Amino acid sequence: MSIDERTAPHSRISGLRDHSPEARLGLVAEAAGIETSALSVLQPDGGLTLAQADHMIENVVGMIGVPVGVATNFTIDGVDRLVPMATEEPSVVAAASNAARMAREHGGFHTSHSGDIMIAQVQVLDCIDPASARLRLLEARDELLELANAQDPVLVTFGGGAREISVRSIDTRVGTHVVLHLHVDVRDAMGANAVNTMAEAIAPRVAEIAGGRTLLRILSNKADLRLTRARAVFDQELLGGAQVVDDIVAASAFAEADPYRAATHNKGIMNGITAVVLATGNDTRAVESGCHSHAAREGGYTALTRFEKDAAGNLVGTIEVPLAVGLVGGATRAHPGAQASVRLLGVETARELAAVIASVGLAQNLAACRALAAEGIQRGHMSLHARTVAASAGASVEEVAQVAERIVAERNIRVERAKEVLAELREGAVSE
Repeated sequence: MSIDERTAPHSRISGLRDHSPEARLGLVAEAAGIETSALSVLQPDGGLTLAQADHMIENVVGMIGVPVGVATNFTIDGVDRLVPMATEEPSVVAAASNAARMAREHGGFHTSHSGDIMIAQVQVLDCIDPASARLRLLEARDELLELANAQDPVLVTFGGGAREISVRSIDTRVGTHVVLHLHVDVRDAMGANAVNTMAEAIAPRVAEIAGGRTLLRILSNKADLRLTRARAVFDQELLGGAQVVDDIVAASAFAEADPYRAATHNKGIMNGITAVVLATGNDTRAVESGCHSHAAREGGYTALTRFEKDAAGNLVGTIEVPLAVGLVGGATRAHPGAQASVRLLGVETARELAAVIASVGLAQNLAACRALAAEGIQRGHMSLHARTVAASAGASVEEVAQVAERIVAERNIRVERAKEVLAELREGAVSE
């Protein structure tokens, strides 16, 4: 079902946090313009079965649950999106939703893409004449592309396939290696299987032309030909005023200049990115390695986002990240929860999915920078974390809110104190 064929989705749901999980599911489905039953697999008793899990990985003995929340308020390229986020960390979903609300005042998030190109690497050893081998391989471009495309006629039918080659000579501690890069348009797939198959297929001919032997034949997760960019304007007044804007810009500059700060800054970005990648059944490790390699693309590790002040005094945020994600194949197709998440999002292409992911990463980072600049990270984060602490202390569903409220008021958010508060509540209930 396309976006035009269903009820127009909206991402503003007032008071969603105040409802039970069951009620939230209905409200989210209604806002997304889909049937509640389409999201039933997100319920603990309706999702991935043990039999299904047994077909996904080896030696299956069970499953581990990860909470799935829904971020609200997102407008991305003019379309409202309700965003499923799978994460165990408190405050992530709420922070992303709040940042998206601030961006709505100025049109939400706007994105662009460099394309859907993934790179397969073929490593060649023992070349006597590496410089000449490089040129011979480049001369064989058309032959190698034809051989690669013969491996995946379905991808070619859908407009994808091998597009280009590039060749490098790399000096290593064990000699000079010739490395061929095969550039493949993978369309709406993540692309690992397609590019790996092509690399395997062309390797013997590459070795023959280069006059060496091939060793590794595999994709690169440094997906710098598959970049997604997002930008948004965050309202000065909603952020807390001109001083907060200036302080966020200063915090951003700190992360740009210092790798120690950049590591934590980018971790905040990945809180958002990884949560959406996981919820949609994509490869979190591939995306994370690609993003962190992109942060070090100029030789030093730096921030993946930039924050500036515009002429009106509002905060402008930008992000550029490689996002190798797809909607066909892998867990996205095999996991019913991932399918439900994609249905909730309403995305129909890998580029649309990447646009959502990059926007959430930017929103998450803005929320973290604002918390640090305006009030310190602990206040909001620990207030939400208190519920987890209360549950860890043994509080029942009915007791969690009471325990959390007490330990937050006391600013003593520790399991030991939560246990004491819980004992006091239960003793009081018995005496009544």
